[in-house]
Amino acid sequence: MVNRMKIIMLGAPGAGKGTQAKMIADKYQIPHISTGDIFRANIKNGTELGKEAKTYMDKGELVPDELTVRILLDRVAQPDCEKGYVLDGFPRTIPQAEVLDQELTKRNEKIDYAINVEVPDENIVRRMSGRRACVSCGATYHLVHIPPKKEGLCDKCGTELILRDDDKEETVKNRLGVYHDQTQPLIEYYSNKGVLQSVDGTIDMMDVFKGITDILGE
Repeated sequence: MVNRMKIIMLGAPGAGKGTQAKMIADKYQIPHISTGDIFRANIKNGTELGKEAKTYMDKGELVPDELTVRILLDRVAQPDCEKGYVLDGFPRTIPQAEVLDQELTKRNEKIDYAINVEVPDENIVRRMSGRRACVSCGATYHLVHIPPKKEGLCDKCGTELILRDDDKEETVKNRLGVYHDQTQPLIEYYSNKGVLQSVDGTIDMMDVFKGITDILGE
Protein backbone atom coordinates (compact mmCIF):
# COMPACT_ATOMS: atom_id res chain seq x y z
CA MET A 1 0.00 0.00 0.00
CA VAL A 2 2.86 2.40 0.83
CA ASN A 3 3.92 4.48 -2.21
CA ARG A 4 0.60 3.78 -3.91
CA MET A 5 -1.38 6.58 -2.39
CA LYS A 6 -1.24 9.45 -4.86
CA ILE A 7 -4.94 10.25 -4.98
CA ILE A 8 -7.04 12.80 -6.85
CA MET A 9 -10.58 13.57 -5.66
CA LEU A 10 -13.16 14.21 -8.37
CA GLY A 11 -16.78 15.26 -8.06
CA ALA A 12 -19.08 18.22 -8.50
CA PRO A 13 -18.99 21.18 -6.10
CA GLY A 14 -20.97 20.14 -3.04
CA ALA A 15 -20.49 16.41 -3.63
CA GLY A 16 -18.53 16.13 -0.38
CA LYS A 17 -15.13 15.33 -1.86
CA GLY A 18 -13.33 17.80 0.44
CA THR A 19 -14.75 16.10 3.53
CA GLN A 20 -13.76 12.68 2.19
CA ALA A 21 -10.27 13.96 1.30
CA LYS A 22 -9.72 15.08 4.92
CA MET A 23 -10.90 11.67 6.22
CA ILE A 24 -8.59 9.83 3.79
CA ALA A 25 -5.66 12.02 4.88
CA ASP A 26 -6.36 11.30 8.56
CA LYS A 27 -6.75 7.54 8.11
CA TYR A 28 -3.72 6.96 5.91
CA GLN A 29 -1.53 9.68 7.47
CA ILE A 30 -0.90 11.47 4.19
CA PRO A 31 -1.28 15.21 3.47
CA HIS A 32 -4.59 16.64 2.20
CA ILE A 33 -3.46 19.14 -0.41
CA SER A 34 -5.75 21.90 -1.66
CA THR A 35 -4.39 24.25 -4.32
CA GLY A 36 -6.03 27.22 -2.59
CA ASP A 37 -4.15 26.40 0.62
CA ILE A 38 -0.84 26.05 -1.25
CA PHE A 39 -1.29 29.40 -2.99
CA ARG A 40 -2.08 31.12 0.31
CA ALA A 41 0.91 29.49 2.07
CA ASN A 42 3.34 30.48 -0.69
CA ILE A 43 2.05 34.05 -0.80
CA LYS A 44 2.12 34.35 3.00
CA ASN A 45 5.68 33.00 3.15
CA GLY A 46 6.83 35.26 0.31
CA THR A 47 8.28 32.43 -1.81
CA GLU A 48 9.32 33.08 -5.41
CA LEU A 49 6.44 30.88 -6.62
CA GLY A 50 4.07 32.77 -4.33
CA LYS A 51 5.20 36.15 -5.66
CA GLU A 52 4.71 34.93 -9.22
CA ALA A 53 1.19 33.63 -8.45
CA LYS A 54 0.29 36.86 -6.65
CA THR A 55 0.99 38.96 -9.76
CA TYR A 56 -1.86 37.12 -11.52
CA MET A 57 -4.20 37.02 -8.53
CA ASP A 58 -3.78 40.75 -7.85
CA LYS A 59 -5.04 41.43 -11.39
CA GLY A 60 -7.98 39.09 -10.88
CA GLU A 61 -6.56 36.63 -13.40
CA LEU A 62 -6.36 32.85 -13.12
CA VAL A 63 -2.93 31.50 -12.25
CA PRO A 64 -1.64 29.72 -15.42
CA ASP A 65 -1.73 25.91 -15.38
CA GLU A 66 2.04 25.63 -15.72
CA LEU A 67 2.66 27.79 -12.62
CA THR A 68 -0.09 26.03 -10.65
CA VAL A 69 1.54 22.67 -11.41
CA ARG A 70 4.97 24.01 -10.41
CA ILE A 71 3.58 25.17 -7.06
CA LEU A 72 1.84 21.82 -6.61
CA LEU A 73 4.96 19.80 -7.47
CA ASP A 74 6.99 21.90 -5.03
CA ARG A 75 4.48 20.92 -2.33
CA VAL A 76 4.39 17.19 -3.13
CA ALA A 77 8.20 17.09 -3.09
CA GLN A 78 8.12 17.82 0.67
CA PRO A 79 9.10 14.93 3.01
CA ASP A 80 5.56 14.52 4.39
CA CYS A 81 4.40 13.40 0.92
CA GLU A 82 6.70 10.36 0.76
CA LYS A 83 3.83 7.93 1.39
CA GLY A 84 1.53 9.82 -0.94
CA TYR A 85 -1.05 12.61 -0.80
CA VAL A 86 -4.65 13.39 -1.64
CA LEU A 87 -5.28 16.28 -4.06
CA ASP A 88 -8.48 18.27 -3.62
CA GLY A 89 -9.48 20.85 -6.24
CA PHE A 90 -6.77 20.03 -8.77
CA PRO A 91 -6.66 19.24 -11.62
CA ARG A 92 -9.84 20.99 -12.77
CA THR A 93 -9.30 20.65 -16.53
CA ILE A 94 -7.76 18.21 -19.01
CA PRO A 95 -4.80 20.54 -19.79
CA GLN A 96 -3.99 20.73 -16.05
CA ALA A 97 -4.16 16.93 -15.78
CA GLU A 98 -1.88 16.52 -18.79
CA VAL A 99 0.75 18.93 -17.40
CA LEU A 100 0.59 17.19 -14.02
CA ASP A 101 1.05 13.75 -15.62
CA GLN A 102 4.00 14.96 -17.72
CA GLU A 103 5.77 16.39 -14.67
CA LEU A 104 5.08 13.34 -12.50
CA THR A 105 6.38 11.06 -15.29
CA LYS A 106 9.69 12.97 -15.21
CA ARG A 107 9.94 11.90 -11.55
CA ASN A 108 8.96 8.30 -12.33
CA GLU A 109 5.69 8.91 -10.47
CA LYS A 110 2.02 8.77 -11.40
CA ILE A 111 -1.46 9.21 -9.97
CA ASP A 112 -2.59 5.91 -8.42
CA TYR A 113 -6.28 6.63 -7.83
CA ALA A 114 -8.79 9.15 -9.13
CA ILE A 115 -11.83 8.81 -6.87
CA ASN A 116 -15.06 10.21 -8.24
CA VAL A 117 -17.75 11.03 -5.66
CA GLU A 118 -20.95 10.74 -7.70
CA VAL A 119 -23.93 12.90 -6.72
CA PRO A 120 -26.76 13.93 -9.12
CA ASP A 121 -27.13 17.67 -9.75
CA GLU A 122 -30.58 17.88 -8.11
CA ASN A 123 -29.16 16.42 -4.87
CA ILE A 124 -26.36 18.98 -4.88
CA VAL A 125 -28.74 21.89 -5.41
CA ARG A 126 -30.86 20.67 -2.47
CA ARG A 127 -27.77 20.08 -0.34
CA MET A 128 -26.15 23.46 -0.92
CA SER A 129 -29.26 25.62 -0.90
CA GLY A 130 -30.03 24.19 2.56
CA ARG A 131 -26.75 25.45 4.00
CA ARG A 132 -26.73 28.37 6.42
CA ALA A 133 -23.71 30.19 7.84
CA CYS A 134 -22.96 32.47 10.76
CA VAL A 135 -21.00 35.50 9.57
CA SER A 136 -19.95 36.25 13.14
CA CYS A 137 -18.25 33.02 14.30
CA GLY A 138 -18.12 31.00 11.07
CA ALA A 139 -20.31 28.10 12.28
CA THR A 140 -22.20 26.28 9.51
CA TYR A 141 -25.56 24.53 9.55
CA HIS A 142 -27.95 22.72 7.24
CA LEU A 143 -31.72 23.15 7.43
CA VAL A 144 -32.24 19.37 7.09
CA HIS A 145 -29.06 17.67 8.34
CA ILE A 146 -27.65 20.05 11.00
CA PRO A 147 -30.41 22.54 11.84
CA PRO A 148 -29.77 25.23 14.47
CA LYS A 149 -31.61 24.83 17.78
CA LYS A 150 -33.43 28.13 17.19
CA GLU A 151 -34.57 28.73 13.64
CA GLY A 152 -32.35 31.24 11.83
CA LEU A 153 -29.98 31.80 14.77
CA CYS A 154 -26.47 30.48 15.47
CA ASP A 155 -26.27 28.02 18.40
CA LYS A 156 -22.84 29.33 19.39
CA CYS A 157 -23.24 33.10 19.34
CA GLY A 158 -26.90 33.85 18.57
CA THR A 159 -26.14 35.79 15.37
CA GLU A 160 -28.62 35.59 12.51
CA LEU A 161 -27.73 32.91 9.95
CA ILE A 162 -27.43 33.70 6.24
CA LEU A 163 -27.61 31.83 2.94
CA ARG A 164 -24.25 32.55 1.32
CA ASP A 165 -24.28 33.77 -2.29
CA ASP A 166 -22.22 30.69 -3.23
CA ASP A 167 -25.00 28.43 -1.93
CA LYS A 168 -27.92 30.17 -3.68
CA GLU A 169 -29.70 27.89 -6.16
CA GLU A 170 -28.84 29.97 -9.24
CA THR A 171 -25.15 30.17 -8.25
CA VAL A 172 -25.00 26.43 -7.56
CA LYS A 173 -26.53 25.68 -10.97
CA ASN A 174 -23.98 27.96 -12.66
CA ARG A 175 -21.11 26.24 -10.81
CA LEU A 176 -22.45 22.85 -11.85
CA GLY A 177 -22.56 24.05 -15.47
CA VAL A 178 -18.87 25.03 -15.30
CA TYR A 179 -18.07 21.68 -13.66
CA HIS A 180 -19.80 19.68 -16.41
CA ASP A 181 -18.02 21.69 -19.13
CA GLN A 182 -14.51 21.78 -17.69
CA THR A 183 -14.03 19.16 -14.99
CA GLN A 184 -16.30 16.24 -15.79
CA PRO A 185 -14.16 15.28 -18.83
CA LEU A 186 -11.48 14.31 -16.27
CA ILE A 187 -13.62 11.30 -15.38
CA GLU A 188 -13.11 9.87 -18.88
CA TYR A 189 -9.45 10.97 -18.86
CA TYR A 190 -8.63 9.01 -15.69
CA SER A 191 -10.87 6.13 -16.71
CA ASN A 192 -8.76 5.75 -19.87
CA LYS A 193 -5.66 5.64 -17.67
CA GLY A 194 -7.18 2.82 -15.62
CA VAL A 195 -7.08 4.66 -12.27
CA LEU A 196 -10.69 5.88 -11.94
CA GLN A 197 -12.84 4.55 -9.10
CA SER A 198 -16.37 5.83 -8.43
CA VAL A 199 -18.37 5.87 -5.20
CA ASP A 200 -22.00 6.78 -4.52
CA GLY A 201 -21.93 10.16 -2.82
CA THR A 202 -25.66 10.25 -2.02
CA ILE A 203 -25.42 7.81 0.90
CA ASP A 204 -24.34 8.52 4.49
CA MET A 205 -20.93 10.20 4.73
CA MET A 206 -19.39 7.29 6.66
CA ASP A 207 -20.72 4.79 4.12
CA VAL A 208 -19.12 6.84 1.33
CA PHE A 209 -15.85 6.68 3.28
CA LYS A 210 -16.21 2.93 3.71
CA GLY A 211 -16.59 2.62 -0.07
CA ILE A 212 -13.37 4.62 -0.53
CA THR A 213 -11.36 2.60 2.01
CA ASP A 214 -12.55 -0.61 0.35
CA ILE A 215 -10.95 0.71 -2.86
CA LEU A 216 -7.73 1.94 -1.21
CA GLY A 217 -7.33 -1.02 1.12
CA GLU A 218 -7.37 -1.05 4.89
